[in-house]
Amino acid sequence: MNVLASSNAGSYSSMLLIVVMIVAMYFLMIRPQRKQQKKHQDTLNQLKKGDHVVTIGRLHGVIDEINMEAKTVTLDCDGIYLVFDLNAIASVTQRSAASEVTSAAATEQKPAEEKTAETTEETPSDAATDDSSDDTKADK
Repeated sequence: MNVLASSNAGSYSSMLLIVVMIVAMYFLMIRPQRKQQKKHQDTLNQLKKGDHVVTIGRLHGVIDEINMEAKTVTLDCDGIYLVFDLNAIASVTQRSAASEVTSAAATEQKPAEEKTAETTEETPSDAATDDSSDDTKADK
């Protein structure tokens, strides 16, 4: 009986080892790959006309047109227009100036509004100083 018990324990430990290896493979290989795919898909969804991109063939170009229905992108490579599959975009090297300008304008607009509000408001001490200086000029 002791022999049967030890063989059952060996089979359970080997099954446990296989399960641990599958879980480790998931966390070390599959999960990071899915995160990378999701990040790449988010990058593709944020593409705009004028973005500087690099394709998987290491061709550098500027996006001229994006067709989401056909999942294609037209790149301007020094006056030569090439059509690629959207998934052929490897990375974005520089965002378009239009998207940078709108984001910069949005951040600059808020402080400018606050500054104008501060300068137009007059404190009571400033008003009293202005009135007294007018009276002294009138007396002279």
